[in-house]
Amino acid sequence: MFRTLLPALSLALLASASSPDALVVRHALESRYRQARSFQAVFFERYSDGNGGGSAESGTVYFSRPDRMRWDYESPQPKLFLVDGTNVWYYVPADHVASRARIKQSTDWRTPIALLAGKIQLGEFCRSISIADPASEPNARPLDPGDSVLRCIPKSASRDPDSAIEEVLFEVEPEGYLARIIIHQPGNLQIEFRFSNWRENVEIPEIKFHFVPPAGVSIVDEQSLLNGVQ
Repeated sequence: MFRTLLPALSLALLASASSPDALVVRHALESRYRQARSFQAVFFERYSDGNGGGSAESGTVYFSRPDRMRWDYESPQPKLFLVDGTNVWYYVPADHVASRARIKQSTDWRTPIALLAGKIQLGEFCRSISIADPASEPNARPLDPGDSVLRCIPKSASRDPDSAIEEVLFEVEPEGYLARIIIHQPGNLQIEFRFSNWRENVEIPEIKFHFVPPAGVSIVDEQSLLNGVQ
């Protein structure tokens, strides 16, 4: 019996030595973001519409647990995306309008990036998690050879074929920091976030997570708009 098991054990050890283990990478990611109370990073965001068109933006992002984050867009134009723990705010100064929605009612508060502002449990969002194969998916090739890329199939994708998210790729640095997130949506739509200069336990002024509309700015309640359409 033991002679039969030895070859199988040897193959398993070789496989684990030559490729990263999804559980190990997931644990490193979750542990990194679970231990700190706040984070700050520089981000680059790119949107592709699947037909050769798209856009690119960049700025600074702040996370504070629980359930608070702030995205300060700096280029190509100033914008603000803010989750204050109760509401989700989106504000473009050039439009003089700010939209507001309750967190539970909002479909756009950067899921699955919102995990960084919570408990960092990928299992609550992903139905399956595995190491992505660069040979079958070009986007799975890491930006840095030392990084690992996790492939997440959301639970919502199995419940609803028309789910807004089909799969998510998490590129994780050896230290557990997120280098990149790629969100695949139906119709070949894709949103990519790249992160750099992560800082832990930074002192973020409380005012950063509160939105006070400037004078002359109108507030649009998303739920009221939905009720008006129904």
